[in-house]
Amino acid sequence: MRKANCLLIGCGGIGTIAALNLERGGLAAVTAVLRSNYSHVVQHGFTIESVDHGNIKGFRPSNVRDTIPNVRDEVLPPFDYIICTTKNIPDVPPTLAELISPAVTPGISSIVLIQNGLNIEKPLIKAFPNNIVISGTSFNESRQTGQGIIAQTDTDRVSFGAFENSNISIPRQQESAKAFCAIYGVNGKCDASYDPNVGWIRWRKLLYNACLNPICAISGLDTGLVQLSEETVANLVVPAMQEIRAVAKACGHDLPEELIAKMISLDRIATHNAPSMLLDVRANRFLEFENLVGEPMRAGLAHGVPIPTLGVLYHILAAMQWKLKVTKGMVQISPVYDSDSEGKSDSML
Repeated sequence: MRKANCLLIGCGGIGTIAALNLERGGLAAVTAVLRSNYSHVVQHGFTIESVDHGNIKGFRPSNVRDTIPNVRDEVLPPFDYIICTTKNIPDVPPTLAELISPAVTPGISSIVLIQNGLNIEKPLIKAFPNNIVISGTSFNESRQTGQGIIAQTDTDRVSFGAFENSNISIPRQQESAKAFCAIYGVNGKCDASYDPNVGWIRWRKLLYNACLNPICAISGLDTGLVQLSEETVANLVVPAMQEIRAVAKACGHDLPEELIAKMISLDRIATHNAPSMLLDVRANRFLEFENLVGEPMRAGLAHGVPIPTLGVLYHILAAMQWKLKVTKGMVQISPVYDSDSEGKSDSML
């Protein structure tokens, strides 16, 4: 049987484990696009310490590249699935749609978004109206801890379902999502499930990613320290999660009350887990906040749902992102005062 021709963009912690599941299942051949670790992986492969797969040295996907393939110019066979596991930062160019455009074959390639957040599919459906877009919602503690070194400390649990695209029949979209789920989970080393209720699953994960993730990023506290701070939990975490529940309900998704306590205690206190956004702050990287906090906030505003906590979190993150853009030269700041105006502010007091 022909293997599914897969392109993977974003071979970090989550992406490498995805490539491993697909390759070890024997039903897919993966072309992985690497950036900073390209030379290392070409020479040595990945070193993986995994709770699912054990310790592996020298793992390489079927093909490794340092550029996005251009299927037309390079006369390549179409990719059946284009899997995106990168951070989704729409306010920092290039957009994901621009990034993957050379690799997409209209009407053939299904785009799989193993990414966090709300409304991430909309720019892709707009750019590629005749391509199926599949949601992958992952609970998997896997990170790149060094050059080509992956540590996976929690079982890969991922749910797949098709985002709604009115240009394509629902059965065809569902068939593609089910087929990808099957080739991803066939090796039995992960918990891959098909669930058509994509919206509910994404809102459920936002209880963590729109609340704990930004609170940790802003405060500098890991999830263990947050749990130990009763004031932080009572006055920030719980109100933010209640707002997510209210907005989700307004959008047609009922999240049970008990999910709040479950999400707060999702990470064991002793692990002192630093969520991804806090790691990005520590590493001086751009923040993935628009789809995690901004989109739920905007949905709340559109439905008239009070969102005071989410609003404050969003605008603090936006300020932090703006500052980072200034320091990285993306925003040019003109001097407030020229030499002739020096000292004038004091004389006006």
